[in-house]
Order: sequence, then C-alpha cells, then structure tokens
Amino acid sequence: MTKPTLNQIAADPSCMDDYDPNAMSVAQARQFIKQFLSPVIETETLPVMQSLGRVLATDIVSPSNVPNHNNSAMDGFAFKYSDHIKTLKVIGTAFAGKAFAGNVGAGECVKIMTGAVIPKGADTVVMQERIAIKSDRITLLEDPKLGANVRLAGEDLKLGQTVLAKGHIMHPAGLGLIASLGIGEVSVYRPLKVAFFSTGDELISVGKPLETGQIYDSNRYTLFGMLTRLGAAISDLGVVPDKPDLLEVTLLKAASENDVVITSGGVSVGEADFMKALLAKHGQVLFWKINMKPGRPLAYGKVGASHYFGLPGNPVSAMVTFYQFVREALLTLQGTTPKPLPIFKVECTEAIKKATGRMEFQRGVLFDDVGVWKVKPMPNQGSGVLSSMSAANCFIVLDETVGNCTAGEMVNVQILEGII
Repeated sequence: MTKPTLNQIAADPSCMDDYDPNAMSVAQARQFIKQFLSPVIETETLPVMQSLGRVLATDIVSPSNVPNHNNSAMDGFAFKYSDHIKTLKVIGTAFAGKAFAGNVGAGECVKIMTGAVIPKGADTVVMQERIAIKSDRITLLEDPKLGANVRLAGEDLKLGQTVLAKGHIMHPAGLGLIASLGIGEVSVYRPLKVAFFSTGDELISVGKPLETGQIYDSNRYTLFGMLTRLGAAISDLGVVPDKPDLLEVTLLKAASENDVVITSGGVSVGEADFMKALLAKHGQVLFWKINMKPGRPLAYGKVGASHYFGLPGNPVSAMVTFYQFVREALLTLQGTTPKPLPIFKVECTEAIKKATGRMEFQRGVLFDDVGVWKVKPMPNQGSGVLSSMSAANCFIVLDETVGNCTAGEMVNVQILEGII
C-alpha cells in the first residue's frame, strides 16, 4: 500500500490507521513528521576549522595509520623484553620527532621520551619511576609486561578506516581528529534555510512603545536563539499583523526562498487566525491537537517545496513544541540522524499536580544535593511565563500514564542545556 500524501490525509484523516488530529500523541506526531522529511542534498567544501556544527556530506576515511609508528606512551626506557634480564645498558636516547638510529639488543635499552618512535629491536617501555640508574646502566625495580607502555601503529585509526561517517555533526573533537589525519578540507551539506515570523495584532516589535492590549513579541527572539544554535541560515521576517493579504504575501515569499517556514500564533481556532485559511489555500498542512502541555496546538505540512511548522503563540508553548518536534525535524533535514535526547530519573523535591491522559513537559531546576541529583519544579508552570523557562535547566517529563506525583517520588527529566 502506498503512503498517503499530506493532502489525502487532510481531506480524509481515516485513510491512516489510528490517525486522529484531535488527539495526537507526542510520539505519533514525531513519527508522522519524520516520514515526510527529505534532507538537503547540496554540498560545499570548507576548511576543517570552519566546519564546526556542520553535517558531513561524505565519509572521512583515514589515509594512514594513527599513530603511523609504534611509539612510547611514557618517558622511560625502551628495551627488548626478557623474563631473566634485570639490568640493562643504556646505549642512546630517542626523542619525539628524532628517532634512535640503531638497534636494541638483548641486555640493552634506550632512554625514550613520550611519543618517540620505539627503536628497532625494542618492544617494551619501563617507566623512569620504575628503575634505578647508575652510570650507563639501569636496574628494573619491577617486571613490566611484554609490550607495556607501547602505543602500536594504527592503534587509534587504521589505514582505510571510516573515521567519521556521512551525516556526522562536526564537534570540536572531530575537528582535531580530521586534522590528525592531515586532512584540511571537508565536504558538508549546505546550511538549512529557515524563515520565521510571528502573527497577531496584539504583538509589537521591541523598540516601539506599547499601547493598551499590546505585548512585545518574544517568540522571534527565542526562535532566533534556538535556530542559531542549530546552525540554520535564518531569515527573521518580523511581526505580521492579522491582515490576510499581508500574511499571504509573507508566507508565500518565505516558502519560495527557504527550506523551512516557522510561524508562531495563528494555528488555533480563534476568529482572527487567518493563517489556517491561507495554509489550506496554498499548502498541504495538517492541524493537530497534541496530547501534551504546554503546546497543544501544532501545525505541520508543506507550502510549495518548503516545510511548514505552525507553533502556538504562547512563549513557553512555542519553545516546548520547537524542542520536542521542530528540532529533530531540522536535524533530519540537515542530513544527520538525530540522537534520542537522554532522559533519566531523579528525585522530585516537591509534589506535582497532573492529570493522566496527556504528556507534560514541566519546567524544573536540576541541582546537586550533596552528591545526589534532584529536581525542583518551577512554581509557575503557565504557558505564558517565559521567566520560568529562562530559570529552568530541564524539563520534568511526565507521560500520559502519570498522574499526581508526591514529594520524594522519582521522575524523568530531560536536560535543556545542550539540546541544541
């Protein structure tokens, strides 16, 4: 059976088993979005130092062994191993970058520095703290094992080995790893182009005086921060008032020039939410009520070739839905496979009120209490209380089966810092 298109699903939700736009679980929504994502394919070549945070478009294959020779892991003395020899004659010195030219025979050793090539004939290094030295002879104070303190050629990386696979996000360690192979440039996917704007007559941009009933638009600022940390090439289209003609022009221009369009507000059921009508006219967009708090309304689909995400207007809801749905989708579109965000259990210091049947992402502060990690819920969990999102460092993740929690109960937490 072929997969239904977005239009078919919008026209007839029953064409997909267990699909209910009015009762979509978090897991269902994530999986649904995933099946319609096609990563960018255009690439560019960058110097390694400029590739931080970018996604590799090709495998990085080692052109040599790393290390490319057997070398010493310690300052000490290199010798040919024998169970019976305890006293050795020092016949020279091996420095890092300047190898000892001769051969080491039975009963002989070479003073060696960390990183220096193991001399011919030697196979073991004794640490300098484990010997007694007198004139040109050393005495072993303990028996090292055969091969002790020797780093073998190719021990880290072998010739022809895939070091970093296509789709890998470049992190600081990866920069150094590639540099250790002598590779100066890498092929990466181009940045994802993302446009965003806020909708609503009540919103006003920072820098303008507030009139009665107006509020400053904060969602564009949080979206800017989250998208920047994901490495997207972003276009901030500002605040668009609830005027259908202006909304239409802004939406179509954004979709024609970007891979992704994100809006906040205008995806619920209010009389002034013109975005729903525009999206139905120009796109293949589905509107969901997610069984979660905060962030119940969510829209996903396509406008032309561009992916569209309609986030709730409440500031906290917009951030939560971005973290739980948009982040993973954008990483997939960038050409990588998102890793599951770690969730672990800690003790909750206060009681939590919650109804079963929906998933909640409550803001909390994870802290170290004499070596034991605990979490304290923020006192105000309102979806418009952005200050609690700023003060929090984690989500307390309570799934559909969880109800009220008592103080001292173990709960799941998801760390905020490091998600993007």
